[in-house]
Amino acid sequence: MLSTARLLLRPARPTDLDDMFAIYGNPDAMRYWSTAPHPDRETTAAQLDRVIAGNARQTKEFGKPTYLMFECEGRMIGSGGLYRDDEIGFILHPEYWRRGFAREAMTALIPFLFKTTGLDQLTADADPNNAASCGLLMSLGFRETHRAKNTFCIDDVWSDSVYFRLDRG
Repeated sequence: MLSTARLLLRPARPTDLDDMFAIYGNPDAMRYWSTAPHPDRETTAAQLDRVIAGNARQTKEFGKPTYLMFECEGRMIGSGGLYRDDEIGFILHPEYWRRGFAREAMTALIPFLFKTTGLDQLTADADPNNAASCGLLMSLGFRETHRAKNTFCIDDVWSDSVYFRLDRG
């Protein structure tokens, strides 16, 4: 677990389901995500099960989970971390946007990921229309490496991707 001034970053647990569905079922939160908003709690429950199983795999590989939930005042308001190879991601409930929570979480999480995993770099991708996420990544030191067209198709709408990399040190 990690803590910041306002957040506790911790592994997922089954009691996160309601808060997680409040995010993954929210069209605003999911606008730039790689899947459509979850239509029901069962879809989110399956996602939560995958996150919990992933935490167990990460603990075996690295000694600690590397994808963590962001908790504020007892409520899970987002999540982020390493979810595939060297790629990171993050999501935050819209009620907490534009208040510095994602920056606060990722500022704590990035050094933790480098220390825990031994990776030489972290990568990320975002929809180029998602100015907030792209801006956050760049402010955290990530640099754009390339772009690609039509990388995700959600509900018959194609999105592009911009790719970022942050080197260790």
